[in-house]
This record gives sequence, structure tokens and C-alpha cells, in this order.
Amino acid sequence: MSSLAIAAYGLRKSYGDKVVLDGVDLAVEEGTVFSLLGANGAGKTTAVKILSTLISPDSDSGQVRVGGHDVVGEAQAVRAVIGVTGQFSAVDGLITGEENMLLMADLHHLPRSEGRRVCAELLERFDLTEAAKKPASTYSGGMKRRLDIAMTLVGSPRIIFLDEPTTGLDPRSRHTMWGIIRELVSGGTTVFLTTQYLEEADELADRIAVLHDGKIAAEGTAEELKRLTSGGHLRLRFNDPDVYRSAARTLRAAVRDDEALTLRISSDGTQHELHAILDWLDAAGIEADELTVHTPDLDDVFLALAGSSAPVRNSHPRVVVR
Repeated sequence: MSSLAIAAYGLRKSYGDKVVLDGVDLAVEEGTVFSLLGANGAGKTTAVKILSTLISPDSDSGQVRVGGHDVVGEAQAVRAVIGVTGQFSAVDGLITGEENMLLMADLHHLPRSEGRRVCAELLERFDLTEAAKKPASTYSGGMKRRLDIAMTLVGSPRIIFLDEPTTGLDPRSRHTMWGIIRELVSGGTTVFLTTQYLEEADELADRIAVLHDGKIAAEGTAEELKRLTSGGHLRLRFNDPDVYRSAARTLRAAVRDDEALTLRISSDGTQHELHAILDWLDAAGIEADELTVHTPDLDDVFLALAGSSAPVRNSHPRVVVR
């Protein structure tokens, strides 16, 4: 346990009769990104609040340690080594970005000169120097999120909890945030990331845990999780309804979508099988207007593990042949 940044065994939390976390085990190595993936209401934020000492676990929970310290008995020691960026911005829009940063420096009891130096370095690092003197209320969503994380870093935390940090951001701002997270980890920081965005977990996380009904439904690397499900297929789309119906009669095993004029053929996504299917289609005289190859991804994993209550979906990695 001492080699782990975060270690939880049998983590439980209930509110009355409602069980939110039901014996959750977590093990997060130092200097890695660990992503807790789940739908709204799955318990992700509750887990972050317990690990960051904002709320206590149930009395019958097992041991929960962050940075080597017990989250209940050594809460102050835990707070000294962590930083937290929640779902909703902690930025005060009535003051400037620089004033927000300096306020955090005061809260960390940094000497005034050191606080100004640290804040200036972080503002530059997060490309906020030009906007530093402007009220934070004038910042875009992406700028506020960058300021949020910059404020979190004022105390040089070893472990950072990012609770759905890119919710509501446009794609460009989201990719910028991903770059920031990668930079943090390359410097040795441990990041505990909760997200609904499957693509985000796939891009960033060294390990991913899927939380469903208060339990960890599966855990592993992105590639390990993808191997848990089939879900690979070829999708044939036709413009001409007559050609579509003819192809459907020939490909009886294909899944039909008569409205979209598409047929779906199961495939493991390997090059060998793709060649075999294309040869078979040529021999049958079937020529689709578009062929899309879909390989199993975290969408498929989540849907298989968590049923219909899926997180926000993202575009699948695909190869399109026209």
C-alpha cells in the first residue's frame, strides 16, 4: 500500500437507504493517470469527495489512504499533498485571474514574494498572463478551467483530483486540457480523473475503472477493457433502396436498418477478416456506397457493463472507405 498514491479497500458510502459506493477497491500508482468512468449518478463525485477528505466514508468501510495517509484519521496530512478541481469552477469571477491565484497562495501560507513568483509562473504556464489583470468573469470556459487547475497547483500537490474537468468545454479547449494533464503526469504528479467522456479516458488514462451501481464493474488498461467485449463490425451504407434490399437478401446474417439503408456485419477488425469480407462482397456483386470499419472501443465496453445508462458518446475510431 505504501507504494500507491491512492489505495482504497472496501470503500462504502450510503445516504439513508441509498447505497452510493458498495465496497469499492481502488489502487492508483504514483505518477499515473487513473480514470474513474461512469454515468451520471454512478458515485464518481462521492468517491472524489471521500478521497479528498470533503466527506467521510461509512464507518464499516475498509482502509482508505491517500498519499500514504488515512483519509479519516490523518485528514490534514492528506489535504497537504492533494489538489482538487471539481465539476464546477472555483474561480471567483468578481476578481482578476491574478487575484484568484494570489488568494490561493495566501490560503497556502506562502510568503508574499514566493506567492507572487509561483502565481506568475503558473499564469505563464497556462497561457493566462495576458488575461491575468482582467476579471475572471470575462474568461471563456476553457480559460476558467485552465485557471482552476493553475489555482490547484499553487500548493504543489503530489496528487490531483480532477472531477469531470472538461464538461461543457468545446473540442479545442478539451484537447488543450488533455495536454495540460499529460504535462502534469510527465512531471511526476498523480492524476485521479473522473469523466463521462469515453474518448477522454481512452486518451489519458493508464488505468480505467468502470463504476456501475456503486461497484467497480471492470478495471484495466483501455486495451484490456476493450478485449472484454466483441462489438467490432462493418457497416455498409447504400443510397439506392433497391440495391439495399438486394444486399439485405444476400447478407441474411447482417443486422438491418431499413430507415438508414445500412447493414452491419460482425467482424473482429483484423486485416485478414476484412480482406475476406471484401472478397465475399465482390463475389456476391454487392457494392455499398460507404463501408465503415468499427473496432471495439470504450463505448462498447461501457454499454456491455452498464447497460443503457451510458455516458456521453464520442466518435469511434473508424476507417472509412468510399
